[in-house]
Amino acid sequence: MVEVYAKLTTSGLQDRLQHRFAQPQLLELALTHRSFSSQHNERLEFLGDSVLNLAVSRMLYSALRDQPEGDLSRVRANLVKQDTLHRLALDLGLSGLIRLGEGEMRSGGQQRPSILADALEAIIGAVLMDAGYDAAEGLVLRLFDKVAISPTMTAAAKDPKTELQEWLQARRMQLPIYRVAGTTGAAHQQTFDVECEIAELKQAQRGIGNSRRSGEQAAAAAMLQWLQEHPL
Repeated sequence: MVEVYAKLTTSGLQDRLQHRFAQPQLLELALTHRSFSSQHNERLEFLGDSVLNLAVSRMLYSALRDQPEGDLSRVRANLVKQDTLHRLALDLGLSGLIRLGEGEMRSGGQQRPSILADALEAIIGAVLMDAGYDAAEGLVLRLFDKVAISPTMTAAAKDPKTELQEWLQARRMQLPIYRVAGTTGAAHQQTFDVECEIAELKQAQRGIGNSRRSGEQAAAAAMLQWLQEHPL
């Protein structure tokens, strides 16, 4: 009965995604938060994040033919940021489909932007595993089909990760490495301690956030602060 119900609830989502899963268990996994089960969506999110960045980069390369690399990076950051992914996830109706633990459910996890944004990335990763890169890229293009894309988006404030990346690229230095140094708290209310390392400078800074993504942004901001205080 539970399996039949799961198929019914995800059938409409597959229609909205315009992708019918040959392996529906992948979609179920993509909708499973770590607070619900030890088998959760974070590995698929890792894949989806990579596909998302590449697919959006290719899209912008074609759509904004006269823009330099720095502007393309800022527009991409605008498109793949949590707020944008959260809105797309809401449009798909993910808030009613995410599988959460009781504690996370009671604390409003179904509406939490970080959870919904991560689930959307996990779905992109699930499509990749189900049908290959072309299908996953096609999903990304459909998701952003109604999002207005123009060079004026470059006027938006840069997030710390993008600003740090551009600072390093301008000096022909390698991109930073982000790693989770530790987590604290219950599974449904974890805090992530993230380290940002610039190997060429032999420097690492830490940041704290309520998701891996926000922890990375905090660590990048700390690194930018250090660079400002220690000019090369």
